[in-house]
Amino acid sequence: MRALLRLRELLLSGEFAAGTRMSELPLVERLGVSRTPLRLALTKLEHEGLLELLPGGGYAVREFTRADIDDAIELRGVLEGTAVRFAAERGVSRKQLSAMRALGEQMEEVVHEADYDSVVRYVDLNERFHSLLLKAAASPVLERTLEGIVSLPFASPSAFVLAQAELPESREVLLVAQSHHRALMEALERREGARAESVAREHARLASQNLEIVLRHREVLEQMPGASLIRLPDRRADGEEAGEGRASAEAT
Repeated sequence: MRALLRLRELLLSGEFAAGTRMSELPLVERLGVSRTPLRLALTKLEHEGLLELLPGGGYAVREFTRADIDDAIELRGVLEGTAVRFAAERGVSRKQLSAMRALGEQMEEVVHEADYDSVVRYVDLNERFHSLLLKAAASPVLERTLEGIVSLPFASPSAFVLAQAELPESREVLLVAQSHHRALMEALERREGARAESVAREHARLASQNLEIVLRHREVLEQMPGASLIRLPDRRADGEEAGEGRASAEAT
């Protein structure tokens, strides 16, 4: 477990560039573990999608495209939507609803704060809230499936929350997200499965909006876990293409 956690941390922090071959001996030395736990960690990370299996054997760091991230966010929405529909239809206990409301009230207290500490606190509360939603579905199969999706860069419910401490546009999205939390609790309490599913899917899509915002602020993007694994368009090339397009239009 130690090898897995440490290696995942190194991958998301940008210690290894996309495409880097993960050689066992240097990793054994760096992590201070034997080959057996390292190989288990590599296999697990390949299953999660952070590594890819090479044709000749071994693993390399995976590169993610914008489409990969959008697909992961959409799939999270489908799975979380299914989870809250299950929870609403099967019934959520008073204890679970009470715990959700308590977290919701705490999030309401900090959601309008602009300082970094408040946003960090919101991250913790948000992750706990989403965990409660998943637990309420009472579906271990669904829980395991969703775990694989949220391990990918920018696919988790809290992937962009820290960016919202610095970007006003993202903070507006955060307020919408909090309104979704209120709607989800209401739908669960009323046992409205279809409504809960619809809100959860719309809630997940906010991550795509935040991604679009963050992509316009590379200095913020580069501070986020997993940023080094994303294939980004070259800003200079984009500018040149735009310039060529304008020149072509003027010539015609």
